[in-house]
Amino acid sequence: MPPLKNNHRSAVLFIAALALSALLIARPAHAQRKDPEKSAAKSVTPAAQRVIDRGLALLASGQHDDGSFGSGNYRGNAAICGLVGMAFISGGSTPDRGPYGRQVSRVVDYLLANTEKSGFIVGSGSSSHGPMYGHGFATLFLAECYGMTKRPQLREKLSKAVKLIVNTQNKEGGWRYQPRRQDADLSVTICQVMALRAARNAGLYVPKETIDRATKYIKQCQNADGGFMYMSQGGESGFARSAAAVVGLQSAGIYKGPEIQKALVYLMQFKPEKGVVRRETYYFYGHYYAAQAMWQAGGDDWNRWYPAVRDELVARARADGSWMSPISVDYATAMACIVLQMPNNYLPIFQR
Repeated sequence: MPPLKNNHRSAVLFIAALALSALLIARPAHAQRKDPEKSAAKSVTPAAQRVIDRGLALLASGQHDDGSFGSGNYRGNAAICGLVGMAFISGGSTPDRGPYGRQVSRVVDYLLANTEKSGFIVGSGSSSHGPMYGHGFATLFLAECYGMTKRPQLREKLSKAVKLIVNTQNKEGGWRYQPRRQDADLSVTICQVMALRAARNAGLYVPKETIDRATKYIKQCQNADGGFMYMSQGGESGFARSAAAVVGLQSAGIYKGPEIQKALVYLMQFKPEKGVVRRETYYFYGHYYAAQAMWQAGGDDWNRWYPAVRDELVARARADGSWMSPISVDYATAMACIVLQMPNNYLPIFQR
């Protein structure tokens, strides 16, 4: 066979390249690249899973007869109940399904029973740092459960809870401790934004202008160092509220941009380090949001952050499966279990 001329050789090489491209395109996605969620799940080490299992079992054993959680003055607190419920869902349980399905279902019962005609969710007689915190976390939890259960009351009361949030947004675009259009702070605002995002994901109507105003308020609270102040009137940056602010922006659909990038750089200063003890007033609250922020950011941010906080939480776990906080053992344990189980990717609100 005579040798190919240059133009013939080029044609053959071109056809071969096309064939190779077609082969690569035809390959399943998992063969072309690693599934980030699947590989992330492997980062939950056996040691981490052991403390998670003990933590969830401890939480389940402490559920009260009315379906609530919490102890002391925080017994029945709506925020704690919602967080414990989300800790169970993060492990794969849903209402009446899974190892803690019954517990999840009873939390739903309790929160629906404590939803007022206005839609305001508040645990009767329990202490609270601010009732709108409880309302936000409870609404978030119920929105996550919506679609997993056929309770006729759930959509009706969840819809009212969402409308209450929308109708109590103040002129700055934020929310505060009480369901009134007065002042606002960043922390309570993020709680409501997450609840609204979960509700929208579940198919409930959330006005776009509500989210736009909230986004504007969050951005107004950012300092030059990338961190966030507590209120828009001014103040220093802080780890916990800055982590929450990033999640608030992500919940509003902002995943990239200068605000996010500057904030992630700021947060990375607080990455847990072995042998380094930091005085963090809102430790579990801060890491609950920081883990979400890094999970959504993905890549190197997540790969650096999660192993660090995982190992620190494993080291902090008590023999009985609890974590300690001045607020409540249930609160700290639920937060720790949610953070550790983030790679499971079970909660819709956390899914990328």
